[in-house]
Amino acid sequence: MTRFVAYLRVSTARQGRSGLGLAAQRSKIESFLREGDEVIAEFVEVQSGKADDREQLWKAIAHAKKHDAKILIAKLDRFSRKVSFIAGIMEQGIGLAVAEMPHATDFQLHIFAALAQEERRLISERTRSALAEARKRGVALGKNAAALKERHCKQAMAYARSIEPILMPMVNAGWSFNAMANQLNMAGISTAKDGRFTAQTVKNIVGRLRNIDTDHVGQSSLGNA
Repeated sequence: MTRFVAYLRVSTARQGRSGLGLAAQRSKIESFLREGDEVIAEFVEVQSGKADDREQLWKAIAHAKKHDAKILIAKLDRFSRKVSFIAGIMEQGIGLAVAEMPHATDFQLHIFAALAQEERRLISERTRSALAEARKRGVALGKNAAALKERHCKQAMAYARSIEPILMPMVNAGWSFNAMANQLNMAGISTAKDGRFTAQTVKNIVGRLRNIDTDHVGQSSLGNA
């Protein structure tokens, strides 16, 4: 039997009051638990993922230490968006379990957190560059559809290249697009538009990297692995 202290986080007070986000996190946690496991306490934080001043988290850690339990979270990004913060918590000697990644080791959690943090940095960097370029061009940017389309294509390829080291090993290992999408989402990595991956999104990116028409990529690969 394993004892857990559940930690849930929402970004806004409105989400906390409405339960939006909390219900989904609790559902993931419940699906993670096995017969004999026990959640001895639950702590809910209303705080941005960028902030480290987590009163409820520190209470959860103290409670876990006192009762020899592990901290259980639904998703890694609900815990923190910083590798340094996650590493610091792990150094406290507290076991960390992630419902969406039930078999992940501490080392793997560090890797996934690092990938997610780097991808967020790259997205922010690309966004700043795009805005700066748009300001340089002014209204002319919106008048030239062909140039705008070409720019979007270049941005899409740049994004595809940025996650190529993460994606292609899975492609070469024969993973389905759906399985790859799930893995990227669990790692907290966002799409170029800061959304969640789908099998079709991954298929399009792989198509760009292979320089082929994505409509001709095997449809069977969209299924589960």
